[in-house]
Amino acid sequence: MVPLKVLTLVVAGQNQPSVLVLQPVEETPAGKARVVPIWIGPTEAAQIGMALEHVKFARPMTHDLMLDALTNLDARVDSMVIYGSKGQMFFAHLVLSQGGRLITLDARPSDAIALALRQDAPLYIEETVLDASSFPFLFKGEKQTEEELAAFKTFLDHISPEDFGDIEQL
Repeated sequence: MVPLKVLTLVVAGQNQPSVLVLQPVEETPAGKARVVPIWIGPTEAAQIGMALEHVKFARPMTHDLMLDALTNLDARVDSMVIYGSKGQMFFAHLVLSQGGRLITLDARPSDAIALALRQDAPLYIEETVLDASSFPFLFKGEKQTEEELAAFKTFLDHISPEDFGDIEQL
């Protein structure tokens, strides 16, 4: 399994899909990377955005309620693993730890990521899925500048799921 990090979240309009861009943590040569774009809906993007920004509300949101339930059952999120893909659809496991055992649950990647980020749990992807679903991305320099990140976000704003081939609807 390859550790992942969230490179960026591009939130589109209310009725348009957003893009969560994941990147392997250990990427190879300087200036080069592989990225995995995952198309998600506006609600899912909002939940992941809140997790990335550590936003807390006076009343619990659905993912916060889930984590509270897990905590009260002496469980916690151990990790999230993207284990498969079919077209542009990804499959994930949410791995929980409770009483010295690991419990694997089938989950949508967006939900599993939103929960894992809230508990600072690691994100992983199977190597075969990374190889099949990633795209090369070149950085102009050693470090990303705000201008380069803005250029990447502009790139993502102008691509659509159809640019990657046939997309199966859920």
